[in-house]
Amino acid sequence: MNNVAVHAIWLAQDDPKKNTAVRSAKRGDLVLHKDLRRIPRRGVLLDPLCGKVFGPEDHEYLEDGALVALDCSWAQIDGSVASIDRRTRLKHRMLPLLLAANPVNWGKPGRLSTVEALAATLMLAGHGDQARQVLGCVRWGERFLELNAEPLQAYAGATTSSELIDIQFEFFDIDKEQLT
Repeated sequence: MNNVAVHAIWLAQDDPKKNTAVRSAKRGDLVLHKDLRRIPRRGVLLDPLCGKVFGPEDHEYLEDGALVALDCSWAQIDGSVASIDRRTRLKHRMLPLLLAANPVNWGKPGRLSTVEALAATLMLAGHGDQARQVLGCVRWGERFLELNAEPLQAYAGATTSSELIDIQFEFFDIDKEQLT
């Protein structure tokens, strides 16, 4: 199985010394873009606001395209997604609920760092080794996989997006209305 082309759009909204996408790019684990004209044209854009979960039927987009994350501040997520949305034809997908292991949002469902989101997507698509590689830039990377081992395994076993969405409620005590 070939590695997935992994990219991040960096909007420079936080400290580059602490930024996980910048750190991962320096290691060569992903391609960092400051210019939106250079991002891949085909693939998946991780968008936590889009409402469509990355499911088994989306794996094919990674084979012929790329996995792209939007690296921005959670405080500016709405405006950042809107500015990117007008400039790309990538398929927007969000992740099922997972717990953050990063120091800023430790234990918060869905508040993942860029490398956590990229690694989770790679795990769901069956690229576990590449997921670990992407997480290698942070000391808590393996902890993210340990913290989410059961949900990631269950999500990866889903055969459809709707099944994957239902599985979330086995792990997280939330109302379905909170997700929409």
